[in-house]
Amino acid sequence: MCVRILAIDDSPTIRGLLSRALRKAGFEVYSATDGMEGLGTLVDADPHLIITDINMPRLDGFGVIERVRASLEYATVPILVLSTEYGADLKARARKAGATGWIVKPFEDEQIVATINKVLGR
Repeated sequence: MCVRILAIDDSPTIRGLLSRALRKAGFEVYSATDGMEGLGTLVDADPHLIITDINMPRLDGFGVIERVRASLEYATVPILVLSTEYGADLKARARKAGATGWIVKPFEDEQIVATINKVLGR
């Protein structure tokens, strides 16, 4: 089974780096430029895991997490936050919203792949 990942980040550079690293590791990657586009991509992507930035236009990562958790179809999909910020208050807010984990940018390809595999029980 091919694992599908939805990566939501407003930075084209980060989306490119994520896509390259995850495809190289054998994942199928769907990308979105902000939270609203990410939510619109959910049905097509039907992801096994979501990676989202926090600070994005139109809908931030907290909004993405809350809306995914409120949906019937995707409420249990693991969500990893990928952000340059790492304050305890932000992490607590993300956990309260329903985030599964937190990865700090910049990331190492091996680190993010290992984290995804751990979260997915692979």
